[in-house]
Amino acid sequence: MASARAALLLQRHCLGAAAANPYIFSGHGLRHRKLEVILTTTIDKLGKAGDVVKVAPGHFRNHLMPKMLAVPNMDKFAILIREQRKLYQREEEVVKEVTKEDDDARLQEERLKQYQTAAKRLDNALLVLRRFISTGNELRTPVTKDEIVSEVARQLNINIHPDNIHLQSPLASLGEFELPLRLPHDIPRPEGKLQWTLNVKIRRK
Repeated sequence: MASARAALLLQRHCLGAAAANPYIFSGHGLRHRKLEVILTTTIDKLGKAGDVVKVAPGHFRNHLMPKMLAVPNMDKFAILIREQRKLYQREEEVVKEVTKEDDDARLQEERLKQYQTAAKRLDNALLVLRRFISTGNELRTPVTKDEIVSEVARQLNINIHPDNIHLQSPLASLGEFELPLRLPHDIPRPEGKLQWTLNVKIRRK
């Protein structure tokens, strides 16, 4: 990755400077002299990444530099630090975008599976309603979409909208009816059938 290459390049530059630049080792034997360094990462009680701080030469040489926690305060290191932070920031943004896209795709897939499961249950079910009749097979009160939706929720524990049922007029007689269902186009059609349906049987009460 770009950030890894930048970190490796920074490490090589730092080690090269440590070997060649007497500034880094000028603290040998000087207890009170401090070195200005640039932090490559946030360190508790010392500073944040990118800050210029003063540390003891021994602390820098033996701890901060070997672990690449800081680099000498020189122009070329300051430039490398800035570029490296830009690369890390870009990669973090890309990771966040990919993660969000993956989450959206996963949610969409799970939602589609739930719809398909509900559609299969509706297609295989027989919704039974009991009604009073007036004369012959005619119902005293026709069965409407809203009543069917309520019975689907009560009997099958599935919530649907009246628009999901294709019913031109209320059911007005006893008998068994196959009602077409209007479901999202993303749901695959049932095997061997042109569309999803709901079977409703109306019996005498």
